[in-house]
Amino acid sequence: MKQDKNTFKPLQKNKKAYFNYEVLEDLECGIALVGTEVKSIREGKFSFTDSYVTVSGHSLTLVGLTIQPYTHGSINNHDPARNRRLLAHKDEIKRLKRKVDEKGFTLIPTSIYLRGNLVKVQVSLCRGKQMHDKRNVIKERDLNRDTRRELKQMQY
Repeated sequence: MKQDKNTFKPLQKNKKAYFNYEVLEDLECGIALVGTEVKSIREGKFSFTDSYVTVSGHSLTLVGLTIQPYTHGSINNHDPARNRRLLAHKDEIKRLKRKVDEKGFTLIPTSIYLRGNLVKVQVSLCRGKQMHDKRNVIKERDLNRDTRRELKQMQY
């Protein structure tokens, strides 16, 4: 059965990035992987912990993404902590490089998903949040949860 190129299957979202950073812009990139890495990603055996994207020359590099070795792999299994090249257009890379260099932004991978048979990474241009901003987010989340709980109890 052949999959449609437009089918979208989210595998994992980087929730910590949305808490620690203010997301300003998103970019969809391909990722250069070896065969056993693709199989491990399809099984969901990867982690975003402290991962980020660097811009060097005309290429993007994903640093810190850990992909666990494939369980049914042979001796030729991949290195779990290697840096991986991201695939994007040269003009987009130049534009992101200017923003990261001039304004102090950072590039963070925010989600990994399947589009058809291809593994894609959503890279976001982010600005770090201050501690008081994080406290406000926690406060709002708690208030919303309490109001939902009150409304649910009032319905019964």
